[in-house]
Amino acid sequence: LVHGFVCNRGLWNPWMSRLRMRDRAFVAVNLEPIWGSIDEYVTLIDAAVERVQDVTGLPPVVVAHSMGGLATRAWLRDRDADARVHRVITVGTPHHGTWLGRFALSANGRQMRTASPWITRLAAQESAARRSAFTCFFGHCDNIVFPAATATLEGAENRHLPGVAHLAMVYAPEVYAELERWLDQ
Repeated sequence: LVHGFVCNRGLWNPWMSRLRMRDRAFVAVNLEPIWGSIDEYVTLIDAAVERVQDVTGLPPVVVAHSMGGLATRAWLRDRDADARVHRVITVGTPHHGTWLGRFALSANGRQMRTASPWITRLAAQESAARRSAFTCFFGHCDNIVFPAATATLEGAENRHLPGVAHLAMVYAPEVYAELERWLDQ
């Protein structure tokens, strides 16, 4: 479970309770440094994936909200980790940047600018096969990542969440159901 910009692992508390009740192995990371480059989060995600794999013997389903989806894509790129993940579910991730990024001063905020050089390089280094392992939730009521199409990926399963704001997307029943669907496979 990978949170987004200016958040922490507490975002996932309701998910962690549900996963504990189902006796599912999971790790929720804290992305640090808060204002650093998205590339700095690769090691944290790699360690979390390794912990889940050590316990289960299986590649995990990675669920990432907002900037966490970009950090997950950076991890896949840097560690050539396609075989180490069963599925990636992103929720309100600015895959193509967000209009609000133009006001950002932090390193990670600047990376999330629409069509930023960082996002452009990330996309250029991805294969169609990698993107096909993604389910991307997006919405037209997302008040942080907009326009809505910026939260989709070509070749991914893109799913619209109608009438749901950015943070509320994490708690949309459809998103947790998608996790359960992939955990049960």
